[in-house]
Amino acid sequence: MDYLTILQILDSALRLATPLLFACLAGLFSERAGIFDIGLEGKMLIAAFFAAATAYSTGSVWLGMLAGIAGSLVLSAIHGLASITFRGNQLISGVAINFLASGLTVLIGLSWFKLGGQTPALQGGARFQSINLPFAESLSVVPVIGPLYSEVLSGHTFLVYVALLCVPLTWYVLYRTRFGLRLRAVGENPAAVDTAGISVVALRYAAVAICGVLCGLAGAYLATGLGASFVKEMTAGRGYIALAALIFAKWRPWYALYATFLFGLLEAISNRYPSLDLGFATLPSQFMQALPYILTVVILAGFVGKATPPRAGGQPYVKER
Repeated sequence: MDYLTILQILDSALRLATPLLFACLAGLFSERAGIFDIGLEGKMLIAAFFAAATAYSTGSVWLGMLAGIAGSLVLSAIHGLASITFRGNQLISGVAINFLASGLTVLIGLSWFKLGGQTPALQGGARFQSINLPFAESLSVVPVIGPLYSEVLSGHTFLVYVALLCVPLTWYVLYRTRFGLRLRAVGENPAAVDTAGISVVALRYAAVAICGVLCGLAGAYLATGLGASFVKEMTAGRGYIALAALIFAKWRPWYALYATFLFGLLEAISNRYPSLDLGFATLPSQFMQALPYILTVVILAGFVGKATPPRAGGQPYVKER
């Protein structure tokens, strides 16, 4: 494997890790506030559909992105209503959202476009275009660092850079602001937050809303950045992989970046090498395609050390009288 091939795999890994990073940070905000969200998959899927449908209808990828965020926020509101206001089971609510999104996207897609649940291909202004970073061409001749900058970091779409910027922003919000301190406290001890005169319900709804926005960006990127249309079930389990990455990252923003990039790297390798010859054995294409999911199972089986979720996670808060 030469250096150019490694650069191409890293470039692909960054693209593939972007929706996972958005979804992982979305789950981080929600679960830090004590709301477990299995519905990341469904929010990404509904966002991908409405982003593609709106971008195709209007010719504007920006309106498509806003429509994707709006669709995700609607499902977030449903999840918040079920799990916060009505104190329902958060896991069941999330699974229901996934089923709802899976059925709705196909049903509306058939009604609007009559293409078997897909949207027409997006072109021109209906898709995010690649952005070349400053000095990418001139720095490409610098050994090692130059190609990394020009080939791996440069040439991505707008939302890839937004996802990367969201990592330090999430860290700052959670660990350097009053809002972040309260949000984390709600996930650990909501009664103490309530005693201090702060609304637990408002904070949890805020976290769910942030989760909706980030899932909306993830879905919009899948349909208008990574792909060029909406395809039935195009999230392909990325919401569940993002949850596994969140556990792997132990609910920390910077670790989330590393975890999601690892998943993206495995997917990039499986795409690059459908079957991998190790010399003494050849890994079949089925194994290579299953690599990200195998890692998901390994992580969820507990082979990453102790990962302790927020103590009040998954528990509805009942205000004491």
